[in-house]
Amino acid sequence: MLNDLPIRKIIHVDMDAFYASVAQMDHPELKGKPIAVGGGGIRGVISAASYEARKFGVKSAMSGQLALKLCPELIFVKTDFERYKAISTKIRSIFLRYTDLVEPLSLDEAYLDVTKNKMGLPSATLLAQDIRQDIYNETGLTASAGISINKFIAKVASDYNKPNGQKTVNPEDVLPFIEALDIRKFYGVGKVTAEKMYLKGIFTGKDLKAKSLDFLSTHFGKSGSYYYDVVRGIHNSEVKPNRIRKSLAAERTFNENLSSEIFMLEKLEHIAEEVAKRLNKSKIAGKTVTLKIKYSDFTLQTRSKTLPYYVCEKAIILETAKDLLYQEKMNNSVRLLGIALSNLNTDKSVVTQTQLNKDKSVSVQLQFEF
Repeated sequence: MLNDLPIRKIIHVDMDAFYASVAQMDHPELKGKPIAVGGGGIRGVISAASYEARKFGVKSAMSGQLALKLCPELIFVKTDFERYKAISTKIRSIFLRYTDLVEPLSLDEAYLDVTKNKMGLPSATLLAQDIRQDIYNETGLTASAGISINKFIAKVASDYNKPNGQKTVNPEDVLPFIEALDIRKFYGVGKVTAEKMYLKGIFTGKDLKAKSLDFLSTHFGKSGSYYYDVVRGIHNSEVKPNRIRKSLAAERTFNENLSSEIFMLEKLEHIAEEVAKRLNKSKIAGKTVTLKIKYSDFTLQTRSKTLPYYVCEKAIILETAKDLLYQEKMNNSVRLLGIALSNLNTDKSVVTQTQLNKDKSVSVQLQFEF
């Protein structure tokens, strides 16, 4: 089936333990030591862990308390997003020397389509080596890469020889590579889906390929056709340089659980202010406001409201979040609150508070008393 598909040359570049590596580079005394970015304090959650810390089982999204139990010598360092963004911008400029078809996935990873590249080189493998070397020479950081015919395989391959390595899956090797792949390595297969697949006798790509489209659609819904295609090397998603952002959010984990809605409103004001700053900096606005609530028992709840207009003002975001907070009674004390804006505008036209006030059909209360 691969013979019927256009052969692209895709590179997935993934920085190695990016946040932690930046901290170790900026603070040489931390090199070779187990560190965690974020996660400090009783209620902290880890954003990233160095490879030295990962050997103990420390990983992102883990609580700082659990991480310390796994690695008593763990060193916590503060996040520095401005620093990460500055380095990410430099890395992006390196990518653009080779191709204009760059699709960032986050600050530390991106897809590059080098089928036709600015260097005029036919070998994507050699291009990946050059890109990684440029990144190291100019930032002092290492990156890993996966190279293949589509985004799915390139992303899986980039994880094979980490850190500071790369793997190429040539067209003739694609199907054997996928068939031998552990189902947990499939991009898009999380823990829950993997457990479900195990129950169906699916442990490898070969097992997945043996299942019919009807079977996969029946048991995995809309994702069934995706699994059916990718296991056959079919993934036609193009590298999209102008990837559209779907949401923007901010959240806070508290040192002590909050049981009073008055205290929650005080915290929400700060979160709304942060969201508004980010929206205005990106020159975007959104229609859907989502309130995220994580209770002390770690259960998670989201409440959303879609407005008839785009907003980016702190006051309106806060008022909407306030309405969502009072939408129903709290189940328990709260350890985390977050606000997200989605359904974003794509033309970068920001709706201002003044514009909204001129619209007589829109009534928004902008005065608050706490």
